[in-house]
Amino acid sequence: MNVLDFNILNKTMKISVVIHTYNSEKFLKRVLDSVKLFDEIVLWDMHSTDNTIKIAEEYGCKIFECKKYSCVEPVRNVAIQSASNKWVLVVDSDEIIPEALRLYLYKQIKRKDCPKGILIPRKNYFMGKFMHGSYPDHIIRFLDKDKSYWPAAIQSIPIIKGKVETIPGVRKDLAIIHLINGSISLRLSKLNIYTDMEIVRRKDEKYSMFSLICKSFFRFFKPYILKGGFCDGKAGFINAAINSIYKFITISKLWENNLSETDMDNELKNSRNLN
Repeated sequence: MNVLDFNILNKTMKISVVIHTYNSEKFLKRVLDSVKLFDEIVLWDMHSTDNTIKIAEEYGCKIFECKKYSCVEPVRNVAIQSASNKWVLVVDSDEIIPEALRLYLYKQIKRKDCPKGILIPRKNYFMGKFMHGSYPDHIIRFLDKDKSYWPAAIQSIPIIKGKVETIPGVRKDLAIIHLINGSISLRLSKLNIYTDMEIVRRKDEKYSMFSLICKSFFRFFKPYILKGGFCDGKAGFINAAINSIYKFITISKLWENNLSETDMDNELKNSRNLN
């Protein structure tokens, strides 16, 4: 085996962790402790003003700085491609990677038929409670960077060229732990930002009044009733309600956005005629 072949083989047997941060000092030490046994930690920071960079330096992270965005998707792809190794695990700055998942991923990359992407379950917490209504919340966070592209659109998922496998929800020992979904105030402020971005990628979609009612109701019914959110008490009810409101606001903004100038002119003319 020559030096080139050895270097290629070496990279295919290693995993890089990519983390995006902005003022993430609250949970960062716990996050980095959970991934420190991976081969590389690449941190992309949006000009934090707290101790994020200092903490990252203590853990020997490979640090890059980038423009601050309201969401992480615009820099997902470039961050993934900056990793030194073929296999990449994307981790948010408030997510814990259990040891069982780390061992599982290293076992997968040794397979001759290793998938190019893996859907991993995630445990979400809200108001101090595990959200049954949000589980398993499968997300593609483990991928072959050479076979993947992550679009810049908000809440986008990576496009994978090749086989994608799913870790069953029953394997809760392998689930990423999402420490906190944020306070109610934070979730509502993000709701406004995210729904604004939603209308850009959904601008051609059409919804009737019936669709608005049914889709908003189902966004409450599914997590609260079908997935057992009622077991989570008040937190489960509020979580499901916010999900429903998100859908309601998204469709409402689409209606508002699709209101043409002609429609406005007609409304004004009708108003003058009535007067």
